[in-house]
Amino acid sequence: MSDRPTPAIQSPCIQLCVMEPDSGFCMGCGRTRDEIASWISLSPAQRETVIGQLDQRLVNLTRNKRRKGGRRTRLADAG
Repeated sequence: MSDRPTPAIQSPCIQLCVMEPDSGFCMGCGRTRDEIASWISLSPAQRETVIGQLDQRLVNLTRNKRRKGGRRTRLADAG
């Protein structure tokens, strides 16, 4: 048994786990369900590859996402 500390695994998780149904990406971190589930078993290089894609995924999520409810929709539906 080793007394050396286990290195922490870098994770982009921000504890906001909401999957966007159209893209399949988490709206908090930008990963897919499969990436989240396999994160610990990925190699450091594989994790870095995914991390390198997250900023663009999140930009695309917010750019393409439109609210489907709210006051404006209720008023349009009523009128």
